[in-house]
Amino acid sequence: MAHTQSLHEEEGHGSLSGYITGFVIAVLLTAASFGLVMRGALPPQSAMLVLAVLALVQIVVHLVFFLHLNTSSGQRWNVMALCYTAVASVILIGGTVWVMHNVSMNMMSR
Repeated sequence: MAHTQSLHEEEGHGSLSGYITGFVIAVLLTAASFGLVMRGALPPQSAMLVLAVLALVQIVVHLVFFLHLNTSSGQRWNVMALCYTAVASVILIGGTVWVMHNVSMNMMSR
């Protein structure tokens, strides 16, 4: 019993103010992305870069405020699993795009 209680004590459960803060930040990031696209405030190349940055910030907000991922020792395995998933996804998606690009270039040259 003592072992399971110590595990639960290490977990960081969110508070109502933390959830509200995360929700407000996520809504603001979504509104900024939507406004950027609808107003056409930036050229397409710059808009894509800004949208990618806003998306990455929103991913971090969700991980911190809703999934309670942090750098504490209790979360180390969760962070490692997240990093592994991210690396595997980058390899899978990057490899797929690379193969599709090469196939397209080889097929268009004939």
